[in-house]
Amino acid sequence: MPTNTAAWLPAPRADLVVGPAAMHEPGPGELLIRNRAVAVNPLDDVKQRTGNLMYRWLPVPAVLGEDVAGEVVAVGPGVRRFAVGDRVVAYAVGMERGRRHAAEGGFQQFTVVRTDLAAPIPDGLRDEDAVVLPLGISTAATALFQRDHLALPHPAEHPTPTGTTVVVWGGATSVGSNAIQLAVASGHRVATTASPHNHDRMRELGADLVFDYRSPTVVTDLVDALRGSSVVGVLAVGTGSAEPAVAVAAATGARRVALASPSVSFGSLPRRAGPSLTFVRTMTRLVAANIALQVRARRAGISARYVWGSSLMTNEVGPMLWEDYLPGALAGGRYVCAPAPEVVGDGLEAIQPALDRLHGGVSARKLVVRL
Repeated sequence: MPTNTAAWLPAPRADLVVGPAAMHEPGPGELLIRNRAVAVNPLDDVKQRTGNLMYRWLPVPAVLGEDVAGEVVAVGPGVRRFAVGDRVVAYAVGMERGRRHAAEGGFQQFTVVRTDLAAPIPDGLRDEDAVVLPLGISTAATALFQRDHLALPHPAEHPTPTGTTVVVWGGATSVGSNAIQLAVASGHRVATTASPHNHDRMRELGADLVFDYRSPTVVTDLVDALRGSSVVGVLAVGTGSAEPAVAVAAATGARRVALASPSVSFGSLPRRAGPSLTFVRTMTRLVAANIALQVRARRAGISARYVWGSSLMTNEVGPMLWEDYLPGALAGGRYVCAPAPEVVGDGLEAIQPALDRLHGGVSARKLVVRL
């Protein structure tokens, strides 16, 4: 019988510590997978460094991690989509409320995952490539297709052109790279923003129009290029993206903005407990910016709502993405695993250095650890 090991968050704001973990059994509609690759996300970094600012319900010691890829070693009762030995990529939701936190966390050798949040990895696709997808594609799908966000038609192998445009502010991000592809597969034209050195990549993913988000005239340039177009919604990804996204929506007549990032970065918050001037200033700026944003949006008749990527597991978007669309799109080569992976180490011990590297800033890449 194999044994399990995890990279534990032993206490708020502590470094991860590798140690023994229980071997959990999959329940109905679940798989137990042997992870061969995991990826790190900003959510992991924020949770580790800010204590209970996010995921207050998550007890410590905790197993973080959302992006996993590997092979199935056990299937739960009633599972028919997968069999032992299948290679899969999956969205691990152990950090979410009401889940089996230790069993379903990603940063361990063996993780329990939901079958409706998993897809087969086709032959010829590496685990390291597939593992960049789960949180990014799930958040993008939530923003684009959930009824309380942009409510776009679902993606298809042969989408019917809608004649309308979706704006993705922050196309080079993990969420943005997936949103571009999903919006195109939904029949939409896509306009996006990115640094100039990423413009060609954005076009390869399907964007029709690409603008430099650092340009002082980017909002005006984007609006001018979209003049006469029907813009059905805007997705804002990245710190500081909300305000220009609402401005673009107001100027183009779009009535929905999906907000995937806060207006203020948590990166400068001190990694310690207790009050601090930096914390007070950051929270004050966050509240003030959000109030101002919502006032501006409502005056323009715009619904601007924050996206919680895991909400797709409570509605039709999750199975639509992970069961109906993604398996065929990956197998047919119609979907690109983006952003590109950068393997930064091997073994659970490499996850903490990967998080430290992520905290320092990464552009148009996903940091991956092989197990």
